[in-house]
Amino acid sequence: MLLFARRLLLVLPTLALAALVAWAANDLMREAGRTSLDWLLCGLFLVVMTWESLVAVQVALGFAAWLGGRAGLSDLERQALAIEPSRSGRSRTAVVIPIYDEDVEAVFAAVDIMRRSLARLGPDDDIAIHVLSDSRDGPTIVAERAAMARFGEGGEQGVHYRRRETNEGRKAGNLAEFLERTRGTYDYMVVLDADSLMAGSTIRKLIRLMEENGRVALIQTISFAASRFTLFARVQQFAVRLYAPLSLKGMAVWQGGDGLYYGHNAIIRCEPFLAHAKLPVLPGRPPLGGEILCHDVVEAALLRRAGWEVRLLPDFGGTWEEMPTNLIDLLGRERRWCQGNLQHLKVLAMPGLTLGTRFNIALGILGYLVGPVWWAFLLLGAVRALWGGSPNLGVLAYGLTEPSRAAATLVAASAFVVLLPRLLNVLRAFLGARERRGFGGTARLAASVLAEQVFSLLLTPMLSLITLRFVAQTFRGIVVPWDSQSRADRDVGWVEAVRVQRLNLAIGAFLLVAALATGGWYALWMAPTVLGLLFGPALVVWSSRLDLGRAAQRAGLFVTVDETHPAPELRELRA
Repeated sequence: MLLFARRLLLVLPTLALAALVAWAANDLMREAGRTSLDWLLCGLFLVVMTWESLVAVQVALGFAAWLGGRAGLSDLERQALAIEPSRSGRSRTAVVIPIYDEDVEAVFAAVDIMRRSLARLGPDDDIAIHVLSDSRDGPTIVAERAAMARFGEGGEQGVHYRRRETNEGRKAGNLAEFLERTRGTYDYMVVLDADSLMAGSTIRKLIRLMEENGRVALIQTISFAASRFTLFARVQQFAVRLYAPLSLKGMAVWQGGDGLYYGHNAIIRCEPFLAHAKLPVLPGRPPLGGEILCHDVVEAALLRRAGWEVRLLPDFGGTWEEMPTNLIDLLGRERRWCQGNLQHLKVLAMPGLTLGTRFNIALGILGYLVGPVWWAFLLLGAVRALWGGSPNLGVLAYGLTEPSRAAATLVAASAFVVLLPRLLNVLRAFLGARERRGFGGTARLAASVLAEQVFSLLLTPMLSLITLRFVAQTFRGIVVPWDSQSRADRDVGWVEAVRVQRLNLAIGAFLLVAALATGGWYALWMAPTVLGLLFGPALVVWSSRLDLGRAAQRAGLFVTVDETHPAPELRELRA
């Protein structure tokens, strides 16, 4: 009943905010006597604003939980605060790291750091680290074996290595093979990615939490991006540290036992995972049918269907990952995630899933579909402006160009919904003494917030338009190759940046013509979108540079707690 009430706290305010925008839009449209195209634009706008309302309410729930201090924590979070990273002697755990043609030196450096971090806490013979290779590249395989030799033969130092001859089922198949092969050996497995790092104390605490919560099959921690220094990486690392916590806390409030699994930096109870999380093959042809690509969400859904809990720990600490260091490599990852999430349209129909699980899956799908709706609104609005010979855009632009009481209400309601999440996150950062110190102090935080806002304002149109292309490719049946990710620092050249954004440049030029022809407040409103598209290649090239990232670091911009108060494991990794 309590969980149902919490979910109402998400749904009812979302509907109320969306209704406020709809009321203002309807009042404005009737006042203006719009055309059928304007009403279509109004509908598209309201779809987007309903999504934005959901985002805003989730962040508001997180802010309320943060203000509540200990009272705002879940039972699992309170346990996590009180628990000691000690050994109970009751269980055995495998730390598993699936890899596929990765940076061998980086992977095994992290393995060694985690091994030593665990050893500092006392005897660690109840924990074994397993590197599970699916690599196909010959030199990479040789390098993996040479790196493994540093840890001795036969797991002398608690580190084991296995390479599959075939990589059937990709990462999910890799983990399934490990569980079948070691059935009965381990009670839990801590799943990491090739770029993950987890403190020994965090691993120990997760094990104790699993031992004390017998109905929990999976606990997902939040890993923050760290240890990359291009300008793009620094901005993204700062933005995630600034804006993710409240959204994640809000998510934990309404999810309860219907939590999500992100595929890494989580601890899993082996037996139920092996018994219930076997992935089905979806009907139809790829990309929407066939093998499931984004397996983690589905595995969590299957565990939940079997009666096990999946829980999220939104503020646990001691767990990190790396991220793509430039926009081009980030888009490669986004393209895979887009296709994987859209494939979940067929997962929604699976029998026996809980309502909370279906809601999680639906949100993952809608996160990629709301972008095309927004772009339909923008492009049809520009056509309407040029075709109609007037500055009317049906909804928001009319409010900007022909002020009235109804127009002012619509603009104010829309701005409130869109800006509320950012305002609450920034407020949390400035109000919390610990948060301010983590971001380098008040002055550095203020400067970084302003700079990030400008960067995000220009980046978002470019990124969302390219994602629209990924959605279209998926529904056209184009299958994305599931290759290893690029995480190395690299400068993106002008030719590559322009090639990737040719369509963006063309659409940016079209929107510029519409903005100049319309003029007034509409042109000002469209300016960030137009500038983001037309200057996109320059933004990609400049943000990929390591020297600009280092210069921002020296200036105190985009500082996070991982630099101001780095954990011992991060200091070792950088060394």
